[in-house]
Amino acid sequence: MTRHRRSWPFSAILLAVFGVALVCIGAFFMFLRPPLLPEDVRFVGLSLQQLQAEQPRMASWLERVFQVLGGYAVASGILTVTVAVTSFRRHERWALLGVLAAGVASIGWMAVVNFIIGSDFRWALLAIAILWAASMGMFLVELRQAAMRAGRAE
Repeated sequence: MTRHRRSWPFSAILLAVFGVALVCIGAFFMFLRPPLLPEDVRFVGLSLQQLQAEQPRMASWLERVFQVLGGYAVASGILTVTVAVTSFRRHERWALLGVLAAGVASIGWMAVVNFIIGSDFRWALLAIAILWAASMGMFLVELRQAAMRAGRAE
């Protein structure tokens, strides 16, 4: 294995790509997401016009809520990339626990809920969740490989 390959294990690359995906999700929520998507209308059973007739400020409020949510997703993505290029890259074991907990609470739960509501984005979110899970799986494989190499070196 070359020095370059050891300095960027595949697990860290996968996690960094996942972090970039979170930033993209966040940017969508901040700048592109309308107050109601077609899937929201299907789930709620009301159009945006019907909702605004009852609650005139609802669309404006939803827009702000999604902007805040998007900001949190962008921040999570930035932090994920930071962990990927530092502690995850160095195979620090505590980083795996943090990535596991954060991923379950974020993309894991987001994917589950999007399947529950029949979201149009459920498969894309599942693919992103699989990317997160693959980064952790590779981390464990790389740890095992390093332990096996260390055992042979003794």
